[in-house]
Amino acid sequence: MKLFGYYRSSATFRVRIALALKGLDYEATYVHLRKGEQFAPDYAAINPQRQVPSLLDGDAVLVQSPAILEYLEEVHPDPPLLPLAPLARARVRAIAMAVGCDIHPLNNLRALKYVTGELGCSEDAMKAWYNHWVEIGFEGIEAMLAGDPATGRFCHGDTPTLADVYLVPQVFNAMRFDVPLDPYPTLMTIFETCMRLDAFDKSQPMKQPDAE
Repeated sequence: MKLFGYYRSSATFRVRIALALKGLDYEATYVHLRKGEQFAPDYAAINPQRQVPSLLDGDAVLVQSPAILEYLEEVHPDPPLLPLAPLARARVRAIAMAVGCDIHPLNNLRALKYVTGELGCSEDAMKAWYNHWVEIGFEGIEAMLAGDPATGRFCHGDTPTLADVYLVPQVFNAMRFDVPLDPYPTLMTIFETCMRLDAFDKSQPMKQPDAE
């Protein structure tokens, strides 16, 4: 397998974590988003959306991190990142999508560049935009986790799931933008538990070869 990504990309970070949790080897190829390498014709031929990550598995090309993660879960089910019971699977997916659908699309690189570029907002205004959506999202996730008997050492039970795979990169992003995290004690306890695992630790942005 070959993974095209960027060290700071939250979506790529998710896939790195999942690959590590499943013990899958891959070749890393780096696409520097701030230099615009995603728009190069050779890469656009791989991913017409000109985004990362992209995963090559044999002759197959997979794009969009949710699709990649579900593919890995189906093709390499051990260890599982989704519980067996349908309601439990729905809960894990709901927590994951609270990040993947509600927070991340509003604060990824191209959205923030549009806010400061095309809309002419200041860096302070952009940061306020970023923090607003992260705080609303984290408030909801904290409420979903706190006091729910399904919450264990991780978002769901005592082993990592897709919920943790989505949560950890978003916390890293929030830290980079100085979002106050004290209001989310359950979320942050889970984050700290995840980061004690090698699969999460070695996947973090500043431990990647293309980190700057």
